[in-house]
Amino acid sequence: MARGGVPVAAAVADALAADLDVVVVRKLGHPEQPELGLGALGEDGVRVVNEALVARLAVGPGTLDALAGAESVTLAERVRLYRRDRPPLALAGRTAIVVDDGLATGFTARAAVAVVRARGAVRVVLAVPVASPEAVRSLEAETDAVVCLERSDRFFGISEWYVDFAQVPDDEVARLLDRR
Repeated sequence: MARGGVPVAAAVADALAADLDVVVVRKLGHPEQPELGLGALGEDGVRVVNEALVARLAVGPGTLDALAGAESVTLAERVRLYRRDRPPLALAGRTAIVVDDGLATGFTARAAVAVVRARGAVRVVLAVPVASPEAVRSLEAETDAVVCLERSDRFFGISEWYVDFAQVPDDEVARLLDRR
């Protein structure tokens, strides 16, 4: 998953001698608090929404549509930047391992899983170094397996588990994908 998941996925792909591709997803952040994810967009028109949170915050459908419209532009730009002229890997009949740098709520991962399922993956494994127990439980129902190295009931955010959680630059993501 772009961006932060690509360096982790590159290490996984190297260890497994597996193909590496990218799934581009975008969080739908609350307009007043962008880090608060209301859902996520994925390639191929995938859209997942945290319905309970949207209802609790009384976010209207027009607001969600506006957020999705803005994020879809960025999503399309990132797909072109990362994949260049390459088509997505053919997933029909294959196992896909979706990798991210961690799971807080899991909505961007849910969108990525929906993308690879729609592309024909017969088995989907989600692999992350760290996650909240709630995110793992919610994604176990969406995947064939979730592999998570570290879960904590005191999980406050992914960044607390990294010494350096600087945003991975776009050119680094493109370089890792070009290498494979």
